[in-house]
Amino acid sequence: MTEEKLKRTALTDVHVKLGAKMVPFAGYNMPVQYVGINAEHETVRNGMGVFDVSHMGEFILKGDNALDLIQRVTSNDASKLFDGKVQYSCLPNETGGIVDDLLVYRLNEKTYMLVVNASNIEKDWNWVSKYNTKGVEMIDISDNTTLLAVQGPKAAAALQKLTDIKLADMEYYSFKSGTFAGVPNVIVSATGYTGAGGFEIYFENQYAEKIWDAVFAAGEEFNIKPIGLGARDTLRLEMGFCLYGNEIDDTTSPIEAGLGWITKFAKEFTNSAALKAQKEAGIKRKLVGFEMIDKGIARHGYDVVDESGAKIGVVTSGTQSPTLQKAIGIAYIPTDLAKEGNEFLIAIRDKHLKARVIKMPFLSK
Repeated sequence: MTEEKLKRTALTDVHVKLGAKMVPFAGYNMPVQYVGINAEHETVRNGMGVFDVSHMGEFILKGDNALDLIQRVTSNDASKLFDGKVQYSCLPNETGGIVDDLLVYRLNEKTYMLVVNASNIEKDWNWVSKYNTKGVEMIDISDNTTLLAVQGPKAAAALQKLTDIKLADMEYYSFKSGTFAGVPNVIVSATGYTGAGGFEIYFENQYAEKIWDAVFAAGEEFNIKPIGLGARDTLRLEMGFCLYGNEIDDTTSPIEAGLGWITKFAKEFTNSAALKAQKEAGIKRKLVGFEMIDKGIARHGYDVVDESGAKIGVVTSGTQSPTLQKAIGIAYIPTDLAKEGNEFLIAIRDKHLKARVIKMPFLSK
Protein backbone atom coordinates (compact mmCIF):
# COMPACT_ATOMS: atom_id res chain seq x y z
CA MET A 1 0.00 0.00 0.00
CA THR A 2 1.51 3.34 -1.02
CA GLU A 3 1.78 6.09 1.54
CA GLU A 4 -0.91 8.07 -0.34
CA LYS A 5 -3.41 5.24 0.12
CA LEU A 6 -2.68 4.69 3.81
CA LYS A 7 -5.24 6.07 6.24
CA ARG A 8 -4.13 8.92 8.47
CA THR A 9 -5.00 9.79 12.05
CA ALA A 10 -5.83 13.40 12.93
CA LEU A 11 -2.25 13.68 14.26
CA THR A 12 -0.28 12.20 11.35
CA ASP A 13 1.21 15.59 10.37
CA VAL A 14 2.26 16.19 13.99
CA HIS A 15 4.19 12.90 14.08
CA VAL A 16 5.92 13.66 10.77
CA LYS A 17 6.87 17.15 12.03
CA LEU A 18 8.31 15.57 15.20
CA GLY A 19 10.56 13.38 13.05
CA ALA A 20 8.85 10.07 13.74
CA LYS A 21 9.77 7.06 11.63
CA MET A 22 6.43 6.28 9.96
CA VAL A 23 5.40 2.77 8.88
CA PRO A 24 2.24 1.16 7.46
CA PHE A 25 0.30 -0.52 10.28
CA ALA A 26 -3.24 -1.94 9.96
CA GLY A 27 -3.78 0.23 6.87
CA TYR A 28 -2.65 3.41 8.65
CA ASN A 29 0.50 5.51 8.40
CA MET A 30 1.71 5.23 12.01
CA PRO A 31 4.77 6.31 14.03
CA VAL A 32 6.86 3.26 14.98
CA GLN A 33 9.51 5.30 16.85
CA TYR A 34 10.79 8.82 17.39
CA VAL A 35 14.22 8.53 19.06
CA GLY A 36 14.49 4.76 19.57
CA ILE A 37 12.45 1.94 21.05
CA ASN A 38 14.55 1.38 24.20
CA ALA A 39 14.62 5.05 25.18
CA GLU A 40 10.88 5.39 24.54
CA HIS A 41 10.18 2.20 26.51
CA GLU A 42 12.13 3.58 29.48
CA THR A 43 10.29 6.93 29.27
CA VAL A 44 6.95 5.14 29.76
CA ARG A 45 8.16 2.79 32.50
CA ASN A 46 9.70 5.61 34.57
CA GLY A 47 7.97 8.83 33.56
CA MET A 48 5.26 9.39 30.97
CA GLY A 49 4.77 9.06 27.24
CA VAL A 50 1.96 9.58 24.74
CA PHE A 51 0.88 7.11 22.07
CA ASP A 52 -1.45 8.06 19.24
CA VAL A 53 -3.59 4.94 18.96
CA SER A 54 -6.40 6.51 16.95
CA HIS A 55 -6.19 3.62 14.48
CA MET A 56 -8.17 1.51 16.99
CA GLY A 57 -11.87 0.96 16.26
CA GLU A 58 -14.82 2.17 18.34
CA PHE A 59 -18.42 1.01 17.92
CA ILE A 60 -21.43 2.36 19.85
CA LEU A 61 -24.20 -0.18 20.55
CA LYS A 62 -27.45 1.22 21.89
CA GLY A 63 -31.00 0.12 22.58
CA ASP A 64 -33.02 -2.20 24.81
CA ASN A 65 -31.17 -5.26 23.48
CA ALA A 66 -27.60 -3.87 23.46
CA LEU A 67 -26.53 -5.90 26.50
CA ASP A 68 -28.21 -9.03 25.12
CA LEU A 69 -26.21 -8.72 21.88
CA ILE A 70 -22.93 -8.17 23.75
CA GLN A 71 -23.64 -11.17 25.98
CA ARG A 72 -24.18 -13.39 22.93
CA VAL A 73 -21.05 -12.35 21.02
CA THR A 74 -18.49 -11.86 23.82
CA SER A 75 -16.93 -14.41 26.16
CA ASN A 76 -16.92 -12.32 29.36
CA ASP A 77 -20.02 -11.58 31.43
CA ALA A 78 -21.03 -8.03 30.51
CA SER A 79 -23.99 -8.14 32.91
CA LYS A 80 -21.44 -7.44 35.65
CA LEU A 81 -20.68 -4.01 34.15
CA PHE A 82 -22.03 -0.78 35.65
CA ASP A 83 -21.91 2.78 34.31
CA GLY A 84 -18.26 3.86 34.11
CA LYS A 85 -16.84 0.33 34.10
CA VAL A 86 -14.66 -1.28 31.40
CA GLN A 87 -14.27 -5.00 30.73
CA TYR A 88 -11.67 -6.93 28.74
CA SER A 89 -13.29 -9.62 26.60
CA CYS A 90 -13.05 -11.48 23.31
CA LEU A 91 -15.29 -12.37 20.38
CA PRO A 92 -15.11 -16.16 19.98
CA ASN A 93 -15.70 -17.55 16.49
CA GLU A 94 -17.71 -20.68 15.68
CA THR A 95 -14.68 -22.94 15.20
CA GLY A 96 -12.81 -22.64 18.51
CA GLY A 97 -10.77 -19.52 17.73
CA ILE A 98 -11.04 -15.78 18.37
CA VAL A 99 -12.39 -13.11 16.00
CA ASP A 100 -10.76 -10.38 18.12
CA ASP A 101 -10.10 -9.24 21.66
CA LEU A 102 -11.73 -6.01 22.76
CA LEU A 103 -12.77 -3.65 25.53
CA VAL A 104 -16.43 -3.18 26.46
CA TYR A 105 -17.41 0.18 28.02
CA ARG A 106 -20.81 0.62 29.67
CA LEU A 107 -21.82 4.25 29.00
CA ASN A 108 -25.29 3.66 30.48
CA GLU A 109 -27.80 0.85 30.86
CA LYS A 110 -28.67 0.86 27.15
CA THR A 111 -25.48 2.23 25.58
CA TYR A 112 -22.10 0.52 25.25
CA MET A 113 -18.84 1.24 23.43
CA LEU A 114 -16.75 -1.60 21.99
CA VAL A 115 -13.07 -0.83 21.36
CA VAL A 116 -11.54 -3.21 18.82
CA ASN A 117 -8.20 -3.75 17.10
CA ALA A 118 -7.38 -1.58 14.10
CA SER A 119 -6.74 -4.47 11.70
CA ASN A 120 -10.10 -6.06 12.60
CA ILE A 121 -12.51 -3.11 12.42
CA GLU A 122 -14.44 -4.28 9.35
CA LYS A 123 -14.25 -7.96 10.35
CA ASP A 124 -15.57 -7.22 13.87
CA TRP A 125 -18.32 -4.92 12.60
CA ASN A 126 -19.55 -7.65 10.23
CA TRP A 127 -19.29 -10.29 12.95
CA VAL A 128 -21.33 -8.36 15.53
CA SER A 129 -23.82 -7.26 12.84
CA LYS A 130 -24.41 -10.91 11.90
CA TYR A 131 -25.71 -11.59 15.43
CA ASN A 132 -27.65 -8.32 15.68
CA THR A 133 -31.08 -9.91 15.21
CA LYS A 134 -32.97 -7.72 17.70
CA GLY A 135 -32.57 -4.24 16.26
CA VAL A 136 -29.68 -2.87 18.30
CA GLU A 137 -28.52 0.46 16.86
CA MET A 138 -24.86 0.16 15.83
CA ILE A 139 -22.72 3.22 15.05
CA ASP A 140 -19.09 2.98 13.88
CA ILE A 141 -17.36 6.09 15.28
CA SER A 142 -13.82 4.85 14.50
CA ASP A 143 -12.99 7.37 11.78
CA ASN A 144 -14.19 10.34 13.86
CA THR A 145 -12.46 9.38 17.10
CA THR A 146 -8.96 10.24 18.28
CA LEU A 147 -7.49 8.03 21.01
CA LEU A 148 -4.41 8.98 23.01
CA ALA A 149 -2.80 6.57 25.47
CA VAL A 150 -0.97 8.65 28.08
CA GLN A 151 1.01 6.04 29.97
CA GLY A 152 3.50 5.96 32.83
CA PRO A 153 3.72 6.64 36.58
CA LYS A 154 3.69 10.44 36.10
CA ALA A 155 0.58 10.48 33.88
CA ALA A 156 -1.99 11.14 36.62
CA ALA A 157 -0.10 14.11 38.10
CA ALA A 158 0.30 15.75 34.70
CA LEU A 159 -3.20 15.13 33.36
CA GLN A 160 -4.86 16.28 36.59
CA LYS A 161 -4.01 19.86 35.53
CA LEU A 162 -6.39 19.47 32.57
CA THR A 163 -9.56 18.14 34.22
CA ASP A 164 -11.64 18.16 37.40
CA ILE A 165 -12.18 14.39 37.08
CA LYS A 166 -10.31 13.06 40.13
CA LEU A 167 -7.80 10.85 38.33
CA ALA A 168 -6.04 9.45 41.39
CA ASP A 169 -9.37 8.05 42.65
CA MET A 170 -10.13 6.16 39.44
CA GLU A 171 -9.90 2.39 39.70
CA TYR A 172 -8.13 0.33 37.02
CA TYR A 173 -10.59 -0.47 34.22
CA SER A 174 -12.98 2.37 35.02
CA PHE A 175 -13.71 5.56 33.06
CA LYS A 176 -15.35 8.94 33.42
CA SER A 177 -16.71 11.38 30.88
CA GLY A 178 -16.12 15.09 31.41
CA THR A 179 -14.32 18.24 30.35
CA PHE A 180 -10.66 17.74 29.53
CA ALA A 181 -8.33 20.52 28.35
CA GLY A 182 -11.43 22.69 27.90
CA VAL A 183 -13.09 20.12 25.61
CA PRO A 184 -16.47 18.69 26.72
CA ASN A 185 -17.53 15.01 26.57
CA VAL A 186 -14.05 13.50 26.65
CA ILE A 187 -13.82 9.90 27.91
CA VAL A 188 -10.90 9.43 30.31
CA SER A 189 -10.26 5.74 30.93
CA ALA A 190 -7.91 4.18 33.51
CA THR A 191 -6.77 1.56 31.01
CA GLY A 192 -3.69 0.92 28.90
CA TYR A 193 -1.50 -1.68 27.28
CA THR A 194 1.79 -1.03 29.07
CA GLY A 195 1.45 -2.04 32.73
CA ALA A 196 2.98 1.34 33.62
CA GLY A 197 -0.27 2.98 34.74
CA GLY A 198 -1.91 5.89 32.99
CA PHE A 199 -5.00 6.72 30.98
CA GLU A 200 -6.58 6.43 27.56
CA ILE A 201 -8.42 9.50 26.28
CA TYR A 202 -11.18 9.40 23.62
CA PHE A 203 -12.44 12.53 21.84
CA GLU A 204 -13.54 13.88 18.45
CA ASN A 205 -10.88 14.37 15.78
CA GLN A 206 -11.47 18.13 15.58
CA TYR A 207 -9.89 18.55 19.02
CA ALA A 208 -6.84 16.34 18.32
CA GLU A 209 -4.11 18.99 18.09
CA LYS A 210 -5.61 21.09 20.88
CA ILE A 211 -5.62 18.16 23.31
CA TRP A 212 -2.22 16.84 22.13
CA ASP A 213 -0.66 20.27 22.79
CA ALA A 214 -2.38 20.60 26.18
CA VAL A 215 -1.17 17.14 27.28
CA PHE A 216 2.41 17.96 26.28
CA ALA A 217 2.31 21.32 28.07
CA ALA A 218 0.95 19.63 31.22
CA GLY A 219 3.61 16.92 31.06
CA GLU A 220 6.58 19.17 30.32
CA GLU A 221 7.81 19.20 33.93
CA PHE A 222 7.78 15.37 33.86
CA ASN A 223 9.82 15.19 30.64
CA ILE A 224 6.88 13.88 28.60
CA LYS A 225 7.70 12.37 25.18
CA PRO A 226 5.80 11.03 22.16
CA ILE A 227 6.08 7.24 21.91
CA GLY A 228 5.81 4.97 18.86
CA LEU A 229 4.26 1.55 18.30
CA GLY A 230 7.62 -0.20 18.69
CA ALA A 231 7.82 0.55 22.40
CA ARG A 232 4.11 -0.22 22.76
CA ASP A 233 4.97 -3.76 21.71
CA THR A 234 7.94 -4.22 24.08
CA LEU A 235 5.94 -2.72 26.98
CA ARG A 236 2.95 -5.03 26.47
CA LEU A 237 5.24 -8.03 26.01
CA GLU A 238 6.91 -7.46 29.42
CA MET A 239 3.40 -7.62 30.91
CA GLY A 240 2.50 -10.81 29.01
CA PHE A 241 -0.48 -9.09 27.35
CA CYS A 242 -1.85 -10.87 24.27
CA LEU A 243 -1.55 -9.20 20.87
CA TYR A 244 -4.10 -10.15 18.22
CA GLY A 245 -2.30 -11.75 15.26
CA ASN A 246 0.46 -13.03 17.56
CA GLU A 247 -0.82 -14.78 20.71
CA ILE A 248 -4.44 -14.97 19.59
CA ASP A 249 -6.13 -15.31 16.20
CA ASP A 250 -8.88 -17.20 14.38
CA THR A 251 -7.24 -20.54 15.25
CA THR A 252 -6.36 -20.03 18.96
CA SER A 253 -8.79 -20.88 21.71
CA PRO A 254 -9.19 -18.45 24.64
CA ILE A 255 -8.62 -21.43 26.96
CA GLU A 256 -5.26 -22.29 25.34
CA ALA A 257 -4.30 -18.60 25.38
CA GLY A 258 -4.72 -18.34 29.16
CA LEU A 259 -7.88 -16.25 28.75
CA GLY A 260 -10.08 -18.58 30.78
CA TRP A 261 -10.55 -15.65 33.18
CA ILE A 262 -12.53 -13.74 30.51
CA THR A 263 -14.44 -16.84 29.37
CA LYS A 264 -17.55 -17.14 31.57
CA PHE A 265 -19.72 -20.20 31.16
CA ALA A 266 -22.55 -18.90 33.38
CA LYS A 267 -24.10 -17.65 30.11
CA GLU A 268 -24.30 -18.89 26.53
CA PHE A 269 -22.25 -17.18 23.85
CA THR A 270 -20.80 -18.06 20.43
CA ASN A 271 -19.29 -21.57 20.58
CA SER A 272 -19.51 -21.62 24.39
CA ALA A 273 -20.49 -25.30 24.56
CA ALA A 274 -17.40 -26.38 22.60
CA LEU A 275 -15.09 -24.13 24.65
CA LYS A 276 -16.57 -25.45 27.88
CA ALA A 277 -16.00 -29.03 26.69
CA GLN A 278 -12.41 -28.13 25.79
CA LYS A 279 -11.83 -26.66 29.24
CA GLU A 280 -13.24 -29.77 30.93
CA ALA A 281 -11.30 -32.21 28.72
CA GLY A 282 -8.04 -30.33 29.16
CA ILE A 283 -5.97 -28.57 26.50
CA LYS A 284 -3.11 -30.11 24.51
CA ARG A 285 -1.12 -26.90 24.13
CA LYS A 286 -0.73 -23.85 26.29
CA LEU A 287 0.56 -20.30 25.99
CA VAL A 288 3.57 -19.74 28.28
CA GLY A 289 6.16 -17.08 28.96
CA PHE A 290 9.81 -17.97 28.55
CA GLU A 291 13.31 -16.56 28.95
CA MET A 292 16.23 -17.57 26.76
CA ILE A 293 18.95 -19.63 28.48
CA ASP A 294 21.21 -19.70 25.41
CA LYS A 295 22.14 -16.42 23.75
CA GLY A 296 19.63 -15.43 21.08
CA ILE A 297 16.29 -13.69 20.58
CA ALA A 298 13.26 -15.73 19.58
CA ARG A 299 10.84 -13.93 17.25
CA HIS A 300 7.21 -14.36 16.20
CA GLY A 301 6.78 -17.51 14.11
CA TYR A 302 9.96 -19.34 15.21
CA ASP A 303 9.46 -23.07 15.81
CA VAL A 304 9.63 -24.75 19.21
CA VAL A 305 11.27 -28.13 18.57
CA ASP A 306 12.00 -31.39 20.38
CA GLU A 307 15.47 -33.03 20.66
CA SER A 308 15.13 -34.53 17.17
CA GLY A 309 14.28 -31.13 15.67
CA ALA A 310 10.59 -31.94 15.06
CA LYS A 311 8.25 -28.97 15.52
CA ILE A 312 6.16 -29.16 18.71
CA GLY A 313 5.13 -25.54 19.19
CA VAL A 314 5.57 -21.96 18.04
CA VAL A 315 6.85 -18.63 19.37
CA THR A 316 4.16 -15.93 19.23
CA SER A 317 6.25 -12.94 20.42
CA GLY A 318 9.82 -12.33 21.51
CA THR A 319 12.21 -9.47 22.24
CA GLN A 320 15.17 -8.31 24.27
CA SER A 321 13.37 -6.84 27.31
CA PRO A 322 14.60 -3.26 27.80
CA THR A 323 13.69 -3.34 31.51
CA LEU A 324 14.95 -6.83 32.40
CA GLN A 325 17.92 -6.78 30.00
CA LYS A 326 17.28 -10.34 28.86
CA ALA A 327 15.61 -12.12 25.96
CA ILE A 328 11.99 -13.05 26.74
CA GLY A 329 9.04 -14.31 24.76
CA ILE A 330 5.70 -16.08 24.63
CA ALA A 331 5.05 -19.42 22.94
CA TYR A 332 2.51 -22.18 22.50
CA ILE A 333 4.02 -25.44 23.75
CA PRO A 334 2.60 -28.88 24.67
CA THR A 335 0.79 -28.71 28.02
CA ASP A 336 3.01 -31.40 29.56
CA LEU A 337 6.04 -29.11 29.01
CA ALA A 338 4.34 -25.96 30.29
CA LYS A 339 5.31 -26.16 33.97
CA GLU A 340 7.36 -23.26 35.31
CA GLY A 341 11.09 -24.03 35.16
CA ASN A 342 10.81 -26.59 32.35
CA GLU A 343 13.29 -26.18 29.50
CA PHE A 344 12.58 -26.48 25.78
CA LEU A 345 14.31 -25.72 22.45
CA ILE A 346 13.65 -22.97 19.91
CA ALA A 347 14.93 -23.10 16.33
CA ILE A 348 16.71 -19.77 15.80
CA ARG A 349 18.36 -19.61 12.37
CA ASP A 350 20.19 -22.96 12.13
CA LYS A 351 20.58 -23.57 15.87
CA HIS A 352 18.38 -25.12 18.54
CA LEU A 353 18.65 -22.81 21.53
CA LYS A 354 17.49 -23.48 25.08
CA ALA A 355 14.65 -21.55 26.74
CA ARG A 356 12.96 -21.88 30.13
CA VAL A 357 9.28 -21.50 31.06
CA ILE A 358 8.74 -18.54 33.41
CA LYS A 359 5.65 -17.02 34.93
CA MET A 360 3.96 -14.03 33.32
CA PRO A 361 3.87 -11.09 33.67
CA PHE A 362 7.65 -10.99 33.23
CA LEU A 363 7.64 -7.71 35.10
CA SER A 364 5.92 -7.54 38.46
CA LYS A 365 4.07 -4.26 38.84
